[in-house]
Amino acid sequence: MKNDLNSACLYVVATPIGNIEDISARAIETLKQVVLIAAEDTRHSQRLCQHYGINTPMISLHEHNEESRVAQIAAKLDANESIALISDAGTPLISDPGFKLVRALREQGYKVSPVPGPSAIITALSVAGLPTDSFSFFGFLPAKSSSRKQRYLELGNRTETMVFYESSHRIAASLQDALETLGNRHAVVARELTKTFETILDAPLIELVDILEQDHNQSKGEFVLMISGVDKKANNASIDSERLLKELLKELPPNKASKIVSNFTGISKKEIYQIALDLKESSL
Repeated sequence: MKNDLNSACLYVVATPIGNIEDISARAIETLKQVVLIAAEDTRHSQRLCQHYGINTPMISLHEHNEESRVAQIAAKLDANESIALISDAGTPLISDPGFKLVRALREQGYKVSPVPGPSAIITALSVAGLPTDSFSFFGFLPAKSSSRKQRYLELGNRTETMVFYESSHRIAASLQDALETLGNRHAVVARELTKTFETILDAPLIELVDILEQDHNQSKGEFVLMISGVDKKANNASIDSERLLKELLKELPPNKASKIVSNFTGISKKEIYQIALDLKESSL
C-alpha cells in the first residue's frame, strides 16, 4: 500500500437516500475535512453540503467521466490530500458510479476506506417482513419486457429473497411480468423510502398489480422491489416445461428459450431445443 494509516485516503461516504437528516456525524466531518468531494451530480449534492455547512470544493464523477478522473484523484492522494466519493443518494458503488475508480486506486496501492451509512437495499429489507437470512441483489431490471421476463425466469428457482431496483415508469409492467413468469409470489414494493410519501406495499404479486392499476400515485418515485424466493418444496416439484417453452417462444428465438427452460427444469437443452423446433413447425 502506498500510504500508511495516517496518510491520504479516498473515503467512500454514504449519504441520505431521502431524509436529509439520515447522515452520520462521521460522514459530515469527513466531507468537511477532505480537500475535494467527487460527486455523481454536483448540483444535487450541493443541497446536502449547504444544509450541513460543508464548503469543500466538488468535482463531478459519473459513468461518463469516471475513468478520466482516476489520474486526477491519484495525484491528489500523492500530494497527501484526502478525497471523499459520494453518490446522489445512499452508499456509492451500489448500482452507482465509483467501481472503476475504487478498483483502479486499490490496484495502484492507494488507501480506500468506507464511511458507512444509508443503503436503500438494507433499508427496504429491514421493513419488508421477508426472509433476510439469505437474499440476493440484482440491481435494475432490464427496460424491455421480453428481457425482463427472461431475467425473472433465470432467477425463478432461487430460494432466497430477491431484491431489485425499479423505476417509476416501469414498476407496474415489471410487477405484471413477475406475476406472469414467477407466479403469484409474495412480494414487497418499497417506494420513496425515508421521504414524505414513503409507502411499503406488502402482498401477493396479483394484488400488487391491482393496487398500482387502481392508484397511479403508487407508480411515482423510486422503488425497491423484493420478491420471495421459491418454496424449497415447490422448487423440487415438476414444472410444465412445454407450457413454459410455449410462452418463451412468443418472445425469444428457440435457442434462447431452450436454454432458459433447461436451466429452469434441469432437462437437457438438446431435448428442449427439439421440442421447441417441433412447436415452431406445428405453428406454421
